Amino acid sequence: MTSRPLRDSFLAFNRPHIGEDEITEVVETMRSGWLTTGPRVERFETALAEYLGGGVEVVCVNSGTAALHLAVLTAGLGPGDEVITTPMTWPATASMIMLAGARPVFVDIDRHTLNMRAELAEKAITPRTKAILPVHFAGLCCDMDALEQIASQHGLSIIEDAAHALGATCGRGRAGCLGTAGCFSFHPTKPITSGEGGALVTKSQDIAARAHLLAFHGVTRGAHARATGTTDYEVVELGFKYNMLDLQAAIGLHQLAKADELRRRRAAIAILYRQLLGDLDGDFLWLPPDAPEGWTHSWHLYVIKLNLDRLTLDRTAFRAALRERNIGTGLHYLSLHVQPFYARELGCRPEDCPEAAWASERVVSLPLFADMTEADAADVAEAVREVLKQSAR
Repeated sequence: MTSRPLRDSFLAFNRPHIGEDEITEVVETMRSGWLTTGPRVERFETALAEYLGGGVEVVCVNSGTAALHLAVLTAGLGPGDEVITTPMTWPATASMIMLAGARPVFVDIDRHTLNMRAELAEKAITPRTKAILPVHFAGLCCDMDALEQIASQHGLSIIEDAAHALGATCGRGRAGCLGTAGCFSFHPTKPITSGEGGALVTKSQDIAARAHLLAFHGVTRGAHARATGTTDYEVVELGFKYNMLDLQAAIGLHQLAKADELRRRRAAIAILYRQLLGDLDGDFLWLPPDAPEGWTHSWHLYVIKLNLDRLTLDRTAFRAALRERNIGTGLHYLSLHVQPFYARELGCRPEDCPEAAWASERVVSLPLFADMTEADAADVAEAVREVLKQSAR
């Protein structure tokens, strides 16, 4: 299928919003001479705790992956332990469990929300289960009421992968603040960015203190603390090089200040997509669900699912056809349980999570970012409609 581009310029599926405030702060940071972990990281941690409503400790690190690793370790998970999680996620979710020596146990998803099904999580509990690790897919919270009840009944920790979900809420509160620990990502495609970066959030001062240790070689006093006080330090356990830089925090501080506005702008594009493509929902494709009443969706991603029974092309050909029209797309995700590494190491089979396997063949992420215009969204919708019309059975 070949076609003339709908637009003169290529529309990427995501582009970070970077303003003059971020640029100025980065330049000032470089001129300050303090580039690594220092005063701006401390300010960012304080600001993020306030944004999340207070009552939480924040440990900023250099990636969401690092935050997940620290959350797993500070929850005391290790060899012989099992952690129930979703296969519909980026590899970091499961790989950090395995890096700690524990075993991820994949449970299937709801094909509508693409979130973990709580009742299947409960069925997967064994005497070795120590934690549940839900992922708030695309920025829509999981059923945290049900998961919290299950965890409480069985004495399990909950570690939230809230990489998609800064700004999202459900009946229980803000995503990332509902479990033993929550993990955010500040990758360029995420709701806010610090270039690369992440944060562990917890209500436990003990977990936060250990996470700070592990994030910097197990050293009791980082460079900024030594520069502003005593230079003495001790190495008290084996740690990592996960600390966030002031250069990253310089971006994150100003991103966080406009996080809600960026979310509202993404939500407006999501609403427009539903208006422009709603008549196709349930026929040629399925649109993503809105958040339930009283909840807030962060709209990190706009993931449609193709109805391949109604089309003569597969997902790869659909994406290629959109690209010919200068429309970029993403793929979130190829389910982990069908990936060669996890199939080999964990003995996973496609039929173990049939809904995730089904979704893996059909999901496509349409462009969604704060600086998109209504004209951009209209171009995407026109391209989608044109490709579907040409490939209809």
